[in-house]
Amino acid sequence: MSLVEAVAKAVDLPRREAAHMVELIFDGIVRALRAGDKVEIRGFGSFRTRQRRGRIGRNLKTGERVEVPPKQIPYFRPSTDLKQKLNTKF
Repeated sequence: MSLVEAVAKAVDLPRREAAHMVELIFDGIVRALRAGDKVEIRGFGSFRTRQRRGRIGRNLKTGERVEVPPKQIPYFRPSTDLKQKLNTKF
């Protein structure tokens, strides 16, 4: 079951409206991360960004050296509650 379907079923909304809600939430998370903020969802985990340094890479086809610029990467840290729920037997 997709997240959109789960939201639609849980709040009794048409699939299109549930999809819009999910997109709004994800857009909000992306905006916050772009602004350098940390996003925490209680009981689930937190999202933040990490700075990856620039480096010299290699083109695998040609063997040519290429410069890889520094960039932000998303990082997710699961909460203790989520870890416990994943590791408990039903």
